[in-house]
Amino acid sequence: MGVFMIYLTIYSDFVWVAIAAYFCGCFNGAVIVSKYILRNDIRNHGSGNAGLTNFYRTFGGFLTLVVILCDVLKAVIAIRIGIWAAGNFDPRVMPDFPLTAEQTFHYLNLFKYWAGLWCLLGHMFPCMFHFKGGKGILSGGTIAIMIDWRIALVVWGGFLVLAVVTKYVSLGSCWAGASFPFATWVVYHDAALLALSIVIGGLILYMHRGNIHRLLTGTENRFSLHKKA
Repeated sequence: MGVFMIYLTIYSDFVWVAIAAYFCGCFNGAVIVSKYILRNDIRNHGSGNAGLTNFYRTFGGFLTLVVILCDVLKAVIAIRIGIWAAGNFDPRVMPDFPLTAEQTFHYLNLFKYWAGLWCLLGHMFPCMFHFKGGKGILSGGTIAIMIDWRIALVVWGGFLVLAVVTKYVSLGSCWAGASFPFATWVVYHDAALLALSIVIGGLILYMHRGNIHRLLTGTENRFSLHKKA
């Protein structure tokens, strides 16, 4: 296989992984359950966000678990697609383009982050739901777990502490978005992964811009295990 064909394979893999991961992300549990099972679109209630917190506050009940399952599974599938694509760079598969163990590990992580980014984009801006989706915390947290347990420990640890102590889920979410790039750099020291993590973390913070404003003005709602009537 020539060098041109090798790079063509690389770029084409990035394209189809992005497409597949994006459509995985579009499978929004909150919208699907509320719109097609409850016949009451979650985006017409509360904050108007198609996410887990707004769904629980609005509907509560067993179907909240279905929303959780959907948002977790789609992230797992998206990352697994990235892992499968990275396998194409295995020296045993491409003997004329041998990679060192370090390079193989780099491509594996690169595809994980790439798939995770596009899964979140699908979750936040689903094309089949008028580009109005969720804020990506549950799916993003699942992606962090799939990428590296050390990064997940930083992201989830801070999220849980802040959410439990302050009762502000959005504050924990902002920690998750802000800490993700720092954790990535500490674990990998890789510029490409850092760049992707900044985009992912930036998207999380961007989707919580309204929450950030309310936190600063003291008007943010605290989370309660009891849904609103």
